[in-house]
Amino acid sequence: MPKQSKRFRALLKVAPPTKDVISLDKAVERLKQFGNTKFDQAIEIHMRLGVDPKQADQIVRGSVVLPHGIGKAQRVAVFAKGELAAAATAAGADFVGQEELAQKIKDGWTDFDVCIAAPDMMGLVGPLGRVLGPRGLMPSPRAGTVTPDVSRVVKEYKAGKVEFRNDNGGIVHAIVGKASFEAPKLKENIEAFVQYVLGLKPNTVKGTYVKSVALCATMSPAVRIAV
Repeated sequence: MPKQSKRFRALLKVAPPTKDVISLDKAVERLKQFGNTKFDQAIEIHMRLGVDPKQADQIVRGSVVLPHGIGKAQRVAVFAKGELAAAATAAGADFVGQEELAQKIKDGWTDFDVCIAAPDMMGLVGPLGRVLGPRGLMPSPRAGTVTPDVSRVVKEYKAGKVEFRNDNGGIVHAIVGKASFEAPKLKENIEAFVQYVLGLKPNTVKGTYVKSVALCATMSPAVRIAV
């Protein structure tokens, strides 16, 4: 078991580990108490779902624009040409290109947070799956990152859109803000994310869909909330 720092042990006295759930209001209040680091910690949500990750029809995956963003300027790379490339640049994309961008990625460069592609670019982007796939950066129609409307999608990610997909344990992880956010804004972001995931319940899931929900900061204990 990793050794806990003096600071972390002090936080555990504020919020001792427990299986009890608390209201979202109290959870946000507690998380704000944990914001005693030299940097602005990210606030994360972890939702354990009653899905079978081995079943393709029970994969929970999507993207949602949070009301108040995530407190981070996401770096967006776009594969497009002509008018779509110009539109992506105008929308605020950080990197826009075609063959040269693809070669740069093949060489190991992945200094971006989101990759978007116009449909006619997928022949060029497809071979990049070996590099982008393991990093969760591969454009996908299901995630909305393969689209003819690249301008709109770039703006959404710049405004605070987050992508997610359940892991092999059936847990969805995402960043929903920063510790510096005002409590009402952080709460609205969390509520928006939870409601979106609830709306994605696969029809084949039987029994309890959301088994537990926990919140934590980058360097804090977790607190469980009621849904």
